[in-house]
Amino acid sequence: MTGKSRHNGKGMFAALAMAAMLVGVSLLAAAQQPAPKADTTRRIPRTLRQPDTVPIRPVIPGENRHQGDRIFLERADELRARQGIDYQIVVGNVEFRKGDMFMYCDSAHFYDNPGALQAFGNVHMEQGDTLFVYADQLDYADSTQLAVLYADPGKKVQLINRDVTLTTDIFNYDLAIDLGFYEVGGVLTDLQNRLESRYGEYSPTSKDALFRENVHLKSLQNNDTLNIYTDEMLYNTLTHIAILDTTSTIIASDGTIYTTRGVYNTETSQADLYHRSLVVASNGNTLTGDTLYYDKNIGFGEAFGNIELTDTANKVMLCGDYGFYFEVADSAMVTGHALAKEYSSAADTLYMHADTIRTYLVITPAKALNDSVTQPADTTHHLIAAPHVRFFRSDLQGLCDSMTFVQRDSMMYLDYHPVIWNENKQIFGNKIQVHLRDSTADWAKLPEFGFMAEWVDEEFYNQLTGKEMYATFANGSIRHLDVSGNVQAIMLPQENDSTYNKIANIESSFLAADFKKQTIERMKMWPETSGTMTPLYLAKKSLYYLPQFRWFEPLRPASPLDVFNISREMLDLMQEPPFGTSRRKAAPK
Repeated sequence: MTGKSRHNGKGMFAALAMAAMLVGVSLLAAAQQPAPKADTTRRIPRTLRQPDTVPIRPVIPGENRHQGDRIFLERADELRARQGIDYQIVVGNVEFRKGDMFMYCDSAHFYDNPGALQAFGNVHMEQGDTLFVYADQLDYADSTQLAVLYADPGKKVQLINRDVTLTTDIFNYDLAIDLGFYEVGGVLTDLQNRLESRYGEYSPTSKDALFRENVHLKSLQNNDTLNIYTDEMLYNTLTHIAILDTTSTIIASDGTIYTTRGVYNTETSQADLYHRSLVVASNGNTLTGDTLYYDKNIGFGEAFGNIELTDTANKVMLCGDYGFYFEVADSAMVTGHALAKEYSSAADTLYMHADTIRTYLVITPAKALNDSVTQPADTTHHLIAAPHVRFFRSDLQGLCDSMTFVQRDSMMYLDYHPVIWNENKQIFGNKIQVHLRDSTADWAKLPEFGFMAEWVDEEFYNQLTGKEMYATFANGSIRHLDVSGNVQAIMLPQENDSTYNKIANIESSFLAADFKKQTIERMKMWPETSGTMTPLYLAKKSLYYLPQFRWFEPLRPASPLDVFNISREMLDLMQEPPFGTSRRKAAPK
């Protein structure tokens, strides 16, 4: 509201008194005229026969115009008053003032007591050169200091505050606290975003806006597809930061965020998310945790507390206390109770723990092999777990100190004292390489040293060792085995009555064996073979075990949760020198 003077009840009374005085002067002049003749019709003075239609121009007394708790009439072309109404009517170039707020309109009803006004036609509120409000009608009361602005059908009330524009059908402006709000639906836009809701508040002073019910934020940037849907949002038009405190969905071209509490900077595309929020990348990968940090511009997500990172394409989930994910580089890392779940197998899920588990994309550039042949570029994923690796699946368990999986070759490399169990069988060595087909072992190789043991009964084990082992599998069962270099074996052949009566100790350079239903169907050893067959009742304990024999059953993971059990015995094993560098002289007890 603007202007340069005020009008109150005294001004109206002064104007009325002046009009009354003019009427009194006219009556007095008429009384001093000669008396009319008796036969002459009495004439009524013109001033009494016709109402005075000359408009009264309000006189604006000089007074302090900065009293913020009062409304002053600064200007009007006409002032009208009617008998029986408790307000003045001001018409033409009307200007009111309340503190530093000015209001213009075509006409207004101005109530002196209790201090209120109604403005009509081309209503325009203005404060300085930064805040403007446009409407078709305004109602205001000093008792509440609330201005309610209305728009004619087909039009909108509009607030403009620098780069911010708010439009609605009915706008409420609390002048006491400088806060505007709507309850019938409205739209707020700034240079960054467009926000729509059923209910909205906006403070021109703090630049804070509150939106409730069917809230929709849409980015106005050409290179941004950001949309936020929620039922409550606190937004600042200066920082362009949205605060979410209820179920919300944040959608962009490169992914979607689901949260119930979070802070999203629409200008930098960075988010701090709480209460188990979920980030779904455009490739389907997901990241969730108690607390998340996400930067959409670089595709980086960081999670804290009970995190889960899922690679949907490869059916792998990484869990832990802390982790991060780079979407562009397609890499991730988890630590702190780190756990990888591989669920591509229809039979069961593989659970693997290590201190740290990470996965990343390896790009092999194109390479010219000769003038006419070029090796094309290739990409593959590597998954690395280290140290203290333990894994469990119902049909397979194992441990090592470092494990690497190469997706392109479907190869798994277990290093530093790997041990693998299957049913009553155990394999260990210095390195174990496994090729997978549909998440099931296709073949396995122990290139430096290998030892296989099968528990038979009580303290008896079938045993086989050599410098190198290679085994093939079918349907999860061993089909063929090749062993080369210093082959040693201890076997307990089963009698027809399923008993064991003798023990065989054999040595050779090479061995090949075929298996059927997990038992040896045929075996060949060459070029020379030596050995003994001893009845059990005559066999000494020294014949029961090969020098390198070790049975690691106490270290075997017994359940998915047991993969977290890093015992002192396992730590000691990882510190030992490579297998095969020394020979055991005493049989285990």
